[in-house]
Parts: sequence; structure tokens; C-alpha cells
Amino acid sequence: MITRQTSSSSFTFTFLSLSFLVLFISLFLLRFRPTPLASQTLTLNPSLPNSTLPRPQAPRNYYIVRFLQYRLAEEHRAYLESGVRSDGWEWIERKNPAAKYPTDFGLVSIQELAIERVVGEIGKLGLVKDVNLDLSYRRDLLGEENRARARVGAFVDGKKRPGKIFTAMSFSEGEGEYHSAISNASVKLGRQLLMQRSQVTSLFGAEVLWSKGYTGAKVKMAIFDTGIRANHPHFRNIKERTNWTNEDTLNDNLGHGTFVAGVIAGGDAECLGFAPDTEIYAFRVFTDAQVSYTSWFLDAFNYAIATNMDVLNLSIGGPDYLDLPFVEKVWEITANNIIMVSAIGNDGPLYGTLNNPADQSDVIGVGGIDYSDHIASFSSRGMSTWEIPHGYGRVKPDVVAYGRESMGSKISTGCKSLSGTSVASPVVAGVVCLLVSIIPESSRKDILNPASMKQALVEGAAKLSGPNMYEQGAGRVDLLESFEILKNYQPRASIFPGVLDYTDCPYSWPFCRQPLYAGAMPVIFNATILNGMGVIGYVESPPTWHPSDDEGNLLSIHFTYSEVIWPWTGYLALHMQIKDEGFQFSGEIEGNVTLQVYSPPAQGEKGHRISTCVLQLKLKVIPTPARSKRILWDQFHSIKYPPGYIPRDSLDVRNDILDWHGDHLHTNFHIMFNMLRDAGYYVETLGSPLTCFDARQYGTLLLVDLEDEYFEEEIEKLRDDVISSGLGLAVFAEWYNVDTMVKMRFFDDNTRSWWTPVTGGANIPALNDLLAPFGIAFGDKILNGDFSIDGEQSRYASGTDIVRFPEGGFVHSFPFLDSSESGATQNLLLTSGMTKADSPILGLLDVGKGRIAVYGDSNCLDSSHMVTNCYWLLRKILEYTSGSIRDPMLFSNSVKQYTSLYVEDNQLPSRRTDVNFSTYSAVIGKELICRSDSKYEIWGTKGYNLQVRGRKLPGYHAIDLGRGLNSTVDTSNLRSPKLPGKNKGDSGNRYLGGLFYRDELDMPVLGASHWLVPAVIAVTGILLFLGFWRIRQKRRRRRKGSGSGRFANL
Repeated sequence: MITRQTSSSSFTFTFLSLSFLVLFISLFLLRFRPTPLASQTLTLNPSLPNSTLPRPQAPRNYYIVRFLQYRLAEEHRAYLESGVRSDGWEWIERKNPAAKYPTDFGLVSIQELAIERVVGEIGKLGLVKDVNLDLSYRRDLLGEENRARARVGAFVDGKKRPGKIFTAMSFSEGEGEYHSAISNASVKLGRQLLMQRSQVTSLFGAEVLWSKGYTGAKVKMAIFDTGIRANHPHFRNIKERTNWTNEDTLNDNLGHGTFVAGVIAGGDAECLGFAPDTEIYAFRVFTDAQVSYTSWFLDAFNYAIATNMDVLNLSIGGPDYLDLPFVEKVWEITANNIIMVSAIGNDGPLYGTLNNPADQSDVIGVGGIDYSDHIASFSSRGMSTWEIPHGYGRVKPDVVAYGRESMGSKISTGCKSLSGTSVASPVVAGVVCLLVSIIPESSRKDILNPASMKQALVEGAAKLSGPNMYEQGAGRVDLLESFEILKNYQPRASIFPGVLDYTDCPYSWPFCRQPLYAGAMPVIFNATILNGMGVIGYVESPPTWHPSDDEGNLLSIHFTYSEVIWPWTGYLALHMQIKDEGFQFSGEIEGNVTLQVYSPPAQGEKGHRISTCVLQLKLKVIPTPARSKRILWDQFHSIKYPPGYIPRDSLDVRNDILDWHGDHLHTNFHIMFNMLRDAGYYVETLGSPLTCFDARQYGTLLLVDLEDEYFEEEIEKLRDDVISSGLGLAVFAEWYNVDTMVKMRFFDDNTRSWWTPVTGGANIPALNDLLAPFGIAFGDKILNGDFSIDGEQSRYASGTDIVRFPEGGFVHSFPFLDSSESGATQNLLLTSGMTKADSPILGLLDVGKGRIAVYGDSNCLDSSHMVTNCYWLLRKILEYTSGSIRDPMLFSNSVKQYTSLYVEDNQLPSRRTDVNFSTYSAVIGKELICRSDSKYEIWGTKGYNLQVRGRKLPGYHAIDLGRGLNSTVDTSNLRSPKLPGKNKGDSGNRYLGGLFYRDELDMPVLGASHWLVPAVIAVTGILLFLGFWRIRQKRRRRRKGSGSGRFANL
């Protein structure tokens, strides 16, 4: 009996221990449940290259403190010292000519460890506007001795050079070969031009105004550059030279500032300037090493305001239009009636490459042409990219001028010929000085301002016959026509461009390439309002559309515009759609849009100044095309630089590593757009989430080089669009490799911080979430190589591979090298004679009623750094996705998948966990909403195919998954729940005939979330514990009863 009792106790103890163990494990899992995608969490390995590098000690930790008021610097200093209690900072005294004037900013030096604390304290002070890093500007001058170094801009062999990120100033000797700063293109110049054609003043007829006595007298011209030498023989009126750098010299030791001054006001017979009597104020803002800081510019700008400059030339530029202290100070410069002229940039022939500040509407942005009136290859092209993705860019440059082989002054004496928009800009600045001098000095400030001067230039310009508006703006500057306009100028407001004519091709490209039709996404045209009546103006009432006949009523225009116009300029955007009743109309629609602007009265006037602006429209309309011919381009999920470090798509391009060209159909994909139009397709742009379009209207949704995340609602709707509504889906992805991204980071001496790519060429983890319902996923290889399909040669440039693809599809694979960090070992083995493995790069698949094509590279569609194009492949893909036409080579039995491609979740590319992606994303932490680039009926809603507070929007049947549609979804949580009992090779879901894998469902379900498994285990543990506890209690009672009987018997 004693043995049995011991055995029973051991048995009970064992099971009680087991139950306690299960309970402990369940509680542990419940408390420490894995975060979403825990298996993919990135932990930076300290042994990786770059991560062990000691952080460089920045030579300066300087910060700009902007105040709400202008005061003397000593007053600002006293205010900070009384309000900031922390140590570790000091006021930096700025000894320059602006020190005697009130200022709106101060410069402080903060110790590294105290930055966060001190900046926080300063920012809380009531009179402080904000605190910003003192950014450094660096630019190169392409002389013969440094041309090879300078053409690469801010990056050399993938490494960041000192200074602010800029585009190299392609300011080269006129002879020999010109190299574009960014495009890697070169143009043979030779000596084909006659020297007299380089005398640019004669080409504009400056002699006519000189003969009338207008030579730029009493015009104060500020030249922000590298300085000028005293007593230079070419200049008769150097009024002042100021130095804003940390070098103790006023002289120009590089020649750039002298050349610019010579184009504007040179007096030598061999290289005459436009306005030889102009008063030159040379602001030396660049050192001999071509370095400058924002604080130097801000002081120099303030001094220009305080000393009442008339015109300012700035031949610098870069892609960063979010350097707010600089940008806002430019606004202040123009608001103080200083006419600013700036080079548009030397990053042509690429589109979307406008430089700041020339891309600002209050600045006269100048592009370059040659003496045959062709746009110079180096001249940057529009549109502006500030407004993307929800809007549409503005027309820039404003005007163009001769910028190739123009003559200017050398450092000491003599002349030379140079090229670049740095030349074209002072050409226009010289024209402006000459035009300013025709207005009597007593009334000059009443008539002339940045808006009225731009009106005179763009209205007088000669439109060139070949280029479009985003290449030439209004056209070539015409000095004499602008002179006639200014002679009788009365303050007024106007719209630029003043005409949108769909019959005027190629000038009105891209609008003239694609007519309007009913049912399309709104076509947006973004014009600039120029208000010559005052620095501030107001739109009195909403713009009005006035059709010239009844057919014009088929056009519906919604307007977005600047209600307050400051400084001098605003915007007017037309969102144009043809009404549904016009779906069969074919013809032209003409009419005018009018807008009334008023400004406060000038001195001595009693009533407001009022002006009516007119924009003329002449539009082509066609019947709505067939669904199979309509393509929708996803712009919403594209992220560009700035504000984040978004890397280029081709890693072979090591001297231009930022993705800053807009990724728009009409910027770096403009050649592809033209190809699609030539092929008979109609391409529309979606700048809102994927819930904001009606899939029944489109043959294919085209996703190219996308970097953003996706709302859960987008993933659900797209799945239904493809399977149930027959939408075609074409995806062109890009590289994504975390190890490579970590290696690409660099320390930026401007911001004193590490810059790390926030994603790869494309956001593959997000794309994989989007494609998960179809059983498709991309990997993290970075593949390079040449291949051929049906005799068509193509280059695969830093593309990715396909790692999941369902059985029954068609997959093309080729032997490429993997250049990612993780592929380095494999490539070393290949050098010893091993055969390269085939990598899947192209997949085609029927899915329900729809069709999907995925390709791992977009470089062959992007004109920025294209090696070879793959337009032939895009055409074949669209024939399949939109028209179900199967090319025999693409759908050969030899590439059909009889087994599924599959990898486990932990082998898929992972998101970076060390980057706050919400800073750059339009999805993470944001509300899903359809904006003004979608159809009018869903503006401000969440779109089609969704239930919003019980109301069904136009489109499909609603899918209700029991989720609150107003909640913000972290897409890192998006994983389809897994089905048990499936193997990797199983055919998968029966609903779609073997499409899905074991972890992909074919229909929406309420899936188990991350707490469910540990909760079930916890409940099981508790039940086990209670069960064994009850058994033990029963046994105790039995033993107690039997024991008392035995003792009685004893």
C-alpha cells in the first residue's frame, strides 16, 4: 500500500508539474509574443562594414536659430542666454558687413552630446521660429584642370563628398567635349561655331537699347558667387565687394564670379556684357574650395535686402527644395522687390531635374540653348516635382537663353568661352539689368518687381519650334519685345502659361499627346499666377470656365488655387474631366478660364488694384477608349528624394545615387509614355491609394519602381479587382537587399548624421504583401547581366529575383551574377569555374478573371540611367494583361511551371527596423483618402469597393472583413494566415485551380491574430491544471475515507 501510494503521488506530481509547465509556457508566450514578422527583424551586425566605423567628428556643429523678429544680433544673443539653461552651447559672432543691420537669425555652436537637449530648449522659446542645421553648399567649376572631378557632383564612386548635396555645375570650357553632370552623356562641340556668334549681346539686339542711352545705369546688381578682383579692367562700376566666407580675401581665385560678372556688365570689346554701366556688388559666398554654408547665404541675403539691391544672380542649384531656411529666405528676397535670376541646372537631357532655387515660382529660372536654337543637352528639364504625387508640376524653366560657348571675362584680363546654364543665367540677368534701366529711377520700384519682370520676359519670349514647354518654358528671351512690353506696362496679374492648346504639338506635350475622354482620371494642368500689382494678392472669387459653345459644357473643371498670392506668385491648377454624357463625343472644346485677383492699394491710391487673368483652353476630346487600351499608372506609392535617402535603381550609377527625378510618366518615364501612346494605349495617372479607381474601366494597373507601403484595404481591393473584375496587373520591381542598404549608408558632414537608405530601389517587402494573395514574391538578390528573348537583347541592371510563383504559370530564368552583399561568396566560387545558377526574373500568370505579369527590374523603362530599353517586353506584357494575347515565346511550354516556386517566410526580404519609415511614407500612420487627383465623386472618401459607415460607394460589391475602415493599418502586420496540413509542393487552393500556397488564402477570412495561439495554449494549461487539481482532491478524499476505516480495524 505504501508503494502504490507513493507511485500515485509521483504520477500526480508529474502531471501537476506538466500542467504548471504548460501554463508557464503559455503565459510566457502571451507576455512575450513575437512582434509582426519577428523572423524578419533586422539586427545590425556590428561586424558589418561601415557599422564599426567610428563616427567622424564633424568640424562644426553649427545650428541656425531663426527668430520671429528682426533685431540686432546682440539682442538675440541676450535673449537666448537668458532663456536657455543648459550648458554645451555658445553664440557664434558673425563678423561681416551685415552685422550692423538687424537680423532674423543667429548661429550657435552646440556640443555633440548636448545637441538634443539644447535644440529642444531653444525651440521652446516664444520668439524662436525654428532651429536648423547650418547646411553646407559645395559646387564644382568645370575648368580644364578639374573637369573630370567636377562632373560627378556630390558623389564620387558612390561616396559622399563634403558639402550640401548638389548637382555639379557643368560650367566648362567651350572647346572640346562637354560632359553632363548626371546623365553620363557627352556632346562633341568642336570648333564649328564662328567666334562672332559667341558675342551674345548682338544676338539679342542690345545695341538698340545702348543707342537709346540705356546701359544699366543706376541698377544695383548683386552677384552671389566666388567674388571679383579689384580694378579689373573689364568693369567700370564695381561698387562694393563683400566677403561672407571664412577666408580672408575678396578676390576671385577661381574665375567663376568674374566670368558671370563679365556676361552681365563686361566692357571689353571681345566679350561685351549687356549692361556695362550696371553697379556691381560682388558677394563672395564661396571659398576657393567651392564651399559655402547656409548661414553665409542668409547673412548675404539680409545684406542685399538692407542695401536695396535691384537684381540678384545665383548660379548654384541642387535637388533639395526642403532646405527651408534657404528657400524661405529666397521668398523674403523677392518679397523685398529684388528680382532673382537663377540657373535651372545642368542635369539634362533628363526630365524632372530642375534645380532649386530656380524651380521656385518667384524666381526667374533660366535654361540653356545653343546658337541653333536647340535646347542644350545639359539644360535641365521640367516639370517641377514638389507637387507630386497628388498634383502636377509647374512649367519650368521660365525662359531659355544662349548658354553654349558664350564669351566672358577671365580672372585678371582677357576673355574666354564657357558653356552651361551658369552662363545662360547671367545672360538673362544682364538682360534684366538693361530692362530695369529703361524705367526712371523715381518710379522704378512702383512698376518693376519679380512678377512684372517675369511677365515682360515670358510674354516677350520667342517660342521655339521644337522643344516642349517643360524644356523651353516661354521660349528664348527677346530683349526688344520685353522692352516694348515694359515701356507701357501697367500693374496687372496674369497666368503663365496663358494658353493650353492640345493642337499645338510638341509645345503642349504631354497634353497634346493624349486627348481627353469621359471616365478618365482628372487631367491636371498647373499654371502660375503672376501678380504684378503687389507682393501680396488675393483671389476674389473661384475661377470660372467660359466655354465658347454648348459642346464646352461637356467639360467639367474643378479648380485648386492659391487663395493668397505671396510673394508675387501663386498657382492655379485645373482638374479637367469630360462628363459621362460625353462618352461618345469627338471634337474640340474651346473656351477661357477667368480668375480675378486683387491687391491692396499702392501708396497714394484709394481702392484695391484689381485684375482679371485669362487662361485660354483648346482641348481635343475623343470617345472613351476600350478598356483593353486604358492603362493606369500608380504614382501614389512612389517616394523620391527629398525628404529621405531614396537610392537610385541602378547601383552601377555610382555618381548619382539619389532617386530625385520624380518617377513620373512625364519626367524620367517620358520616353515610355510616348512609346505607349504610339502603341495606341491611353495612360492615366493615379496619385491616390488603389481604392480610388474603378478597376472595371482599365485593362492594366501598371506598378513600376514603387517604394511605399500599402493600406490593408488596398491589398484586399486589388485582389478582388484582379480575380473577380478581370483587371490586369503588371509589376516592374527593383533591387532590395538589407545588407547592401546598410553598406550604402554614409556620414553627411552637412547634417552631422548618418544617411541610410530607407528602402531599396523598390520596397520589396511591401510589394510582396501586395502580391501575397496571388502566391507571388520577390527575393533579395541584386542581379546583373544581359539576356535575350526571341532575339530581343536586354540588360538586367540591379534587378531582383522571383522566389515564389504558383504552379501553372510561366517563369523565365537566366544565369545572372548576384552582386548583393549576401551574393559575394557565391560569386567568388563562380570565378573558380562553377556554373551560374538560373534566376527567375519574369513571371506570367492567369488569376481568376485577370492576368498578372511580374518583372524584377525597372531600369529598362527609366530614361534616367537606362542601358537598354525593354519597351518591347512592356508591349508584350500589356498585350497579355490587357488583351489576353499570349506571345508564343513568353508562353512557351519550356518555361511553364509544373511545380511551385516557394521559400519560407523567413527567407523573404525583411523590412528595416532601424528606420522610421513613417517619416517618408504616405501610408504608415496616415489616413486612407482619395484626393483631388481621383474622380470627383470620390474626393474625400476612402474610394471604391469599401463600406464607409454603412454607405456603399460606386463600384463593386462591398467586402466587409469585420475591420474598422477608419483605423490606420501598420502594413508590417500583413501576412495571410496559414492553413494547416499542406506541403510546399501541394497545388494549394481549390477555388483557383491550384494557385495559392498553404499560407495564401483565396478569399477574405477572419484570420487568427498573433495573440490567438498563446491564448489557446494558456487556456489549455489552465484546464489541465484544474483537471489534475480536481483529480488529486478526489483521490485525497478517497484515501482519507479508506484510511479511517483501516485505523478503525486496527
